Amino acid sequence: MREPLPADMFADPGCLSHVRPFRFAGKWSAMVLRCLAGGPRRFGELRVPMHFVTPKVLTETLRALERDGFLTRTVHDERPRRVEYELTPLGRSLLGPLDTACDWTRQHLPELLRAREEYRPDRPATAREEA
Repeated sequence: MREPLPADMFADPGCLSHVRPFRFAGKWSAMVLRCLAGGPRRFGELRVPMHFVTPKVLTETLRALERDGFLTRTVHDERPRRVEYELTPLGRSLLGPLDTACDWTRQHLPELLRAREEYRPDRPATAREEA
């Protein structure tokens, strides 16, 4: 039996999608891949750590990841029907780069947040450079 996914799995600021400057596929894709790193999961299991994502958006994210070959969707012939999502070798190959991106973000988080706070799109570029 697999361990349940913790509800606070994404409490680390280095891996929050709104902070992380690196994205691929979609806003929530990296988090889905991280959830599937330990093996196949059902939709309800994915919802626990991704409680801030609507079911519709999670479904769209899963379909996009399946379309791009990062995960497989297996429907088991049972009653009630059981569906599991699992990383493909291609999807698993992204876990290392995701770790690197999260590590970089953790290391540079203060600089990143400071730059975002200081950014003023209404100022000319030369004024931003001098500030």
